[in-house]
Amino acid sequence: MMWLTSAPIAHRGYHDPKKAVFENTMPAFEAAIAAGFAIECDVRLTRDGIPVIFHDDDLQRLAGRGDTIEALTAAETDAIAIGGADAKIPRLSALLAATDGKVPLVVELKRGAAPDPRFVPAVLDAIAGYDGPLALMSFNSDLLAELKAAGATVPVGLTAEGAENFDEHEAAMALGLDFVSYYYQHLPNDFTTGLRDKGIPVITWTIRDAEAREISNRHGDQMTFEGFDPRSA
Repeated sequence: MMWLTSAPIAHRGYHDPKKAVFENTMPAFEAAIAAGFAIECDVRLTRDGIPVIFHDDDLQRLAGRGDTIEALTAAETDAIAIGGADAKIPRLSALLAATDGKVPLVVELKRGAAPDPRFVPAVLDAIAGYDGPLALMSFNSDLLAELKAAGATVPVGLTAEGAENFDEHEAAMALGLDFVSYYYQHLPNDFTTGLRDKGIPVITWTIRDAEAREISNRHGDQMTFEGFDPRSA
């Protein structure tokens, strides 16, 4: 699983709103691929059971409307412009086809307000047969348990934060998880230090400048970044 830490991970793609390249859109993912960065993205399930790529609980910030992904069909989300640009909300299948193993993918599962038993099977079905490096992760321990119970064959990780009281994190890791994605401002801590001592990778989020990059370099194994080129001096 060395590929997970082999390259900086572009948070929601290599986006730049000043250039009308918006987060979690195909232009942002294409920019990451061109730059050789790994890609982090967020996945939600539409009303008709299709995994699509979108972070927020609703569409207000990026599309100016109060709907949720979970309330819409995939045909409806296909037509929604992001940030007033031509880019639309992509399906997970579109990202897989475009990436085609060129760079690693780190896919975070975002559950809606109500649990949906179709979510994990739909994601696993979407990635079945994908040959490139890909990992799944979530803040939600129930989703992680479902992934492991379903026999996910890709690395599965915990997204987490907090500087103390790690009981819930430890319980999640007991599922047999492969890595952790941790909030950099809460590093170092006993939980992540212990994981790294065991050889379990810790990637960090979200790195936005050189100062944060230094913290990540000291206390993590790779960074999830946005808003700058982490390879710059």
